[in-house]
Amino acid sequence: MAQVAFSLAREGTNPILCQWCSDTGSCIKCIECNALFCVDCDVVLHKPAAYRRHTRSVTAAHAPELVEKYDELSHSTPVPRPLSKKLRVYIDGCFDLMHSGHFNAIRQARALGDVLVVGVHSDAEITRHKGPPVMNENERYGLVEACKWVDELARDVPYSVSVALLDRLNCDFVVHGDDFVTNADGQDAYLDVKAKGRMRMVKRTEGVSTTDLVGRMLLMTKSHLRERSDSIGSDTGERAAEVRAAGISQFLPTTRRIIQFANGKAPKPTDHIVYVDGAWDLFHIGHVETLRKAKALGDFLIVGVHDDPTVNEHKGGNYPVMNLHERCLNVLSCKYVDEVIIGAPYVINRDLLTSMNIAVVVQGTTTRLAPHDEAVCDPYVLAKELNIYQEVPSTTDLCTEDIVQRIIDNRLRYLKRNEGKAAKEKAYLQNKEFVQEM
Repeated sequence: MAQVAFSLAREGTNPILCQWCSDTGSCIKCIECNALFCVDCDVVLHKPAAYRRHTRSVTAAHAPELVEKYDELSHSTPVPRPLSKKLRVYIDGCFDLMHSGHFNAIRQARALGDVLVVGVHSDAEITRHKGPPVMNENERYGLVEACKWVDELARDVPYSVSVALLDRLNCDFVVHGDDFVTNADGQDAYLDVKAKGRMRMVKRTEGVSTTDLVGRMLLMTKSHLRERSDSIGSDTGERAAEVRAAGISQFLPTTRRIIQFANGKAPKPTDHIVYVDGAWDLFHIGHVETLRKAKALGDFLIVGVHDDPTVNEHKGGNYPVMNLHERCLNVLSCKYVDEVIIGAPYVINRDLLTSMNIAVVVQGTTTRLAPHDEAVCDPYVLAKELNIYQEVPSTTDLCTEDIVQRIIDNRLRYLKRNEGKAAKEKAYLQNKEFVQEM
């Protein structure tokens, strides 16, 4: 068999970047037919007219380990984007009760390309495939659009992703976590794009899920924070069923995750710095609107997030639903936020104002963590005395308590749904394999 010559594939003087493995040193070009191959990820990157009759000689002479794969690749691997075109990535979801797992999936998807398009399902589409969402579609659209890794928002997208949808959105491939998703017909929601080689998998974030959050709120009717020291094994009847449906949070906070979410930039000496604090529990569109208005008052927005004991002291009951680290990551995902103070002081003091060079202290009408008796302790008294306090009106009446009430009002329905999801979650944990996080 005649030998076939290869050269390192280049665009101008620069090595070509493989759109699948993001390696710049693994792409080779056949001198005879100009076909492009990535020897690292076993993908045919470009198939000119002469490619099919030349494939066997190419692979046999220079990449024999790929021979058996090329017949399949010639049918399933798409001809990639022009090299000058930006790589457009698609990810979709319900994004109901958004948490750090959602935001981390979006972050990883954005790291795989140049432009990230995020599709959000409508209320009707979610109801058909999973049951009614907790948050309505406008609340979910607004929250996703405010995420700092989102470049474009696609509203009311179908639950099952198709090649036709990717083409309509001009996206090269879709991204999803390493868990299995089925539609209302019991079919793999990503079957079409998988068959065409237009799906990439990212690591699912461990220890946090919408099912877990719903479970925490279901237990709020039983004062679960005050009963944590009790033995779960002693629970019987309805209480035991609720505990099983809720599960136990396995959220694992790490410094690496905080670094991934942080902006990593400091304010300039000339920046007009704005400060706003709160609990930011069950991060929602009302929070986003407050942060947007706060950022508009200056150049650099610092957000204070109160610790769990502080939130519980002032809100009572079983709040916060999310712990401090979960709440910090949610806030950091917002495009209006520049920096976060983890475990911020409840009372605004002079040291805080001086150390952070704060020029304006802001509060929203529905996001502030109000004291039981403001006459006894107004946390903003110093800011008011210095005439740097400003309140911004909230454009929505939605608050954390409203979200919890939605769950409690439909308690039996969510208990049943969570019990069903618990089996799916158990199967995933038993069969999952390691996936490298982006």
